[in-house]
Amino acid sequence: MTNALPVTLETIEAARHRVLRDIVDTDCDWSRTLSEMLGCKIWLKYENLQFTASFKERGAINRLSALSDEERRLGVIAMSAGNHAQGVAYVARRLRVPATIVMPVSTPTVKVVNTRRYGAEVILHGETVEEAAAFAREHGRERRLTFIHPYDDPLVIAGQGTIALEMLGAAPEIDTLVVPIGGGGLISGMAVAAKALKPDIQVIGVQAGLYPSMYNLIKGESLPMRGDTLAEGIAVKAPGAITAPIVRELADDILLVKETEIEHAVSLLINIEKTVVEGAGAAGLAAVCAHRERFKGRTVGLVMTGGNIDTRLLAGVLTRELAREGRLTQLSIDLADRPGTLGKVANILGDAGANIVEVYHQRVFTDLPAKGAVLEVVIETRDRAHLDEAVGRLRAAGLEVDVRNNSGGGH
Repeated sequence: MTNALPVTLETIEAARHRVLRDIVDTDCDWSRTLSEMLGCKIWLKYENLQFTASFKERGAINRLSALSDEERRLGVIAMSAGNHAQGVAYVARRLRVPATIVMPVSTPTVKVVNTRRYGAEVILHGETVEEAAAFAREHGRERRLTFIHPYDDPLVIAGQGTIALEMLGAAPEIDTLVVPIGGGGLISGMAVAAKALKPDIQVIGVQAGLYPSMYNLIKGESLPMRGDTLAEGIAVKAPGAITAPIVRELADDILLVKETEIEHAVSLLINIEKTVVEGAGAAGLAAVCAHRERFKGRTVGLVMTGGNIDTRLLAGVLTRELAREGRLTQLSIDLADRPGTLGKVANILGDAGANIVEVYHQRVFTDLPAKGAVLEVVIETRDRAHLDEAVGRLRAAGLEVDVRNNSGGGH
């Protein structure tokens, strides 16, 4: 039935010829470590290594290449939380097309800075992508600018679909594609291409649990959409009018992932593959980690869709993951306020091989008796077993210890 859809294998192959000169044919590599860890064969497509660190260049090149001379002269306008903005700005500069980009005010700073660096006029407007889109359309109409939609455009979808051609060309054994879904442009293009080349391949979509818009539409659910997600690139409240029917027809399932699962996937990719991937780009791996039985024994292709993550946010993600692993922990210890007690704690932790990272000694703002004090100390340990050993030594010395980390509760 794909011939009845607005995007076909032929239009995706045409897009491939169009974008070939202007994008990086990124590596698609087998990850031995992740494969052994997850019980399935994992292939990773490194779209975070495109020039703008995102797959969005593909759709932008395909769409802007189709502009008429008059449209090129007047310029284009786009709305985006970041990666589409950078893709359009970068391609527009290469084609010498004036570009205006509208971004929500909450867009990560790194994406705003990079978009401006590519020469586009950036307007920060609206709390959500939807508010930014409404403003962009009105602003564009007033100035006769061509609106470049981030996902609901057949040429954009076809451009994104070129990723599937490359992945199956590099690893024809792939029998399952796990693809992040925001508005649905990427999974639509990839599903059309993959199902045409390999009809029995499974195409699984992934959405952040905080923004299950396509999941709700396809499955007839009404889960709420709210909050700040690490995967802001796929935080879309309304699926595309063009993409939704394609996803309904060709996607085999849609899975939801929690924020902690996305954080864990970002950390895994840094620690194992030594590659930086933003939250949306790690959603596919998060889904495989969270649903291991579903993918056991299969050959899975994952698209690391982008690497534009704010460095401060990345530092927080990695630190939180250390806490979950029991490698970084805050201890709250009740002490008698007399000489030597702080040294006693330090000696116990030192003898246990724990590293003291931070110390805060509190005498005033506490409910303890006047002769008591609270010691807040952050320690670094090898793993959770080592943490338990260190805490055990403190308690054996008669100290009252409260353990605080991100494992879901204290000890």
